[in-house]
Amino acid sequence: MKKKLLSVLLTTAMVASMLVGCGSSQGAAESTSTSTDTQEAAPAEDASSETTDAAADTAADTAAGGGKVGVAMPTKDLQRWNQDGSNMEAQLKEAGYEVDLQYASNDIPTQVSQIENMINSGCELLVIASIDGDSLGTVLEQAKEKNIPVIAYDRLIMNSDAVTYYATFDNYMVGTKQGEYIKEKLDLDNADGPFNIELVTGDPGDNNARFFFGGAMDVLQPYIDAGKLVVKSGQTDFETVATANWSTETAQSRMDAIISANYADGTKLDAVLCSNDSTALGVTNSLEANYTGEWPIITGQDCDIANVKNMIAGKQSMSIFKDTRTLASKVVEMVDAVMKGGEAPVNDTETYDNGTGVIPSYLCEPVFADASNYKELLVDSGYYTEADLQ
Repeated sequence: MKKKLLSVLLTTAMVASMLVGCGSSQGAAESTSTSTDTQEAAPAEDASSETTDAAADTAADTAAGGGKVGVAMPTKDLQRWNQDGSNMEAQLKEAGYEVDLQYASNDIPTQVSQIENMINSGCELLVIASIDGDSLGTVLEQAKEKNIPVIAYDRLIMNSDAVTYYATFDNYMVGTKQGEYIKEKLDLDNADGPFNIELVTGDPGDNNARFFFGGAMDVLQPYIDAGKLVVKSGQTDFETVATANWSTETAQSRMDAIISANYADGTKLDAVLCSNDSTALGVTNSLEANYTGEWPIITGQDCDIANVKNMIAGKQSMSIFKDTRTLASKVVEMVDAVMKGGEAPVNDTETYDNGTGVIPSYLCEPVFADASNYKELLVDSGYYTEADLQ
C-alpha cells in the first residue's frame, strides 16, 4: 500500500529467490528487520537458513492477506446491516485480515468515535457504511493525514476528499426496478386508469435514498404528469416523502395519516412505492390497521425476513434483492488490492460525486424478488433456509 512497503517486499523477495531458488513476496518490514538481526548474531550458514525461513513465513502471510481493517456499520436495528457486517467480517478474516467490526446504533457521535478509535488503533484501511453521509468529514481528515484509504460501503460519504472508493449496488437501478414493477403490474401503458399511488422513501441524510427515489420517479413521473397515476395526498417531493432513519414506525405513522385523510371513505389505493423493506413494513402495518379496500401493490428492498414472509402471504408485492454476500466479496477484493499496493477494481467513474469529485465505484446489480421467484433467489441460493421463512 505504501512505497516503503513495496520496496521491502521486492527486496526480500529477491533475497529469498537467491537463497532457495524460487520467488517469494515479503509482507512485513518487521520480518526483514528480524532477519537482519539474526544475520549479525549467527554464522553465515545459520543466517542463510533463518533468513530463508523468515522469507518463506512472511510470503505465506502475505499470500493469506494480513493487516488490520476497520469496518464501521450504522446499526444492528435493521437485519441487512447485521448480514452486511457478518459477511464482511467472515470474508475478510478468511482472506487473512484482522477485523475491527463496530456498530453505532444509528448514533452519529458514536460512529465518529468508533472510526477515530479504528484510526488510532492501527487500522490500515477503513470500510464505512455511514449513518449520515455528511457527518464524517472531520474524523476522516485524520484518516487522510495517516494515509489510511477509505472505502465507502453502500452509502456514499459526502463532502470528504478522504474517500478513496465506493462500493454499492446500482442504487438508481434499484429505483427503476421498483418503478417498472409498478408500471407493469398496473399495465400503465395500456390500462385506462387513473390509479392511486402514494410514495415513501428513505432517510434524507442517506444519499442512496435520492437515487432510489429518483430512479423510481423517472419511471413513474410521466404517468403522474399524464394523470394516469394520482397521488391523492399530494405528497410527491423528496423532502415530504422521506422517512428519517428509514424508520418503520415513522412510515407507519405517516401512512396512518394519509389513509385517514384520503382513503377512509373506501377510495381504492392501487400502489405504494416504498424504497426499502423497513418503510414497506410500516406501510403494511398501517394498511392492516386502517385500510379496508383491495390490497395495493407494495414495493420494497433488502428482502428482510419479515417482508419475505409478507410477500409469501400476499401483503407485499416485491422486494429488491441485494445479496450482501456478493457485495462483501467485492469489497474484500477491493481491500485486498489496496492493501497489497494496487488499485481496487471499479466499474463506474462517472456517477457518484460526493461534493469533492467523482468517487471511483464498483456497482453490483440488484434483482427483484416476488412470490414467483423468492425460493430460487433466497432459499436455493442458501441466503435463507425454508425454516427462516416459516
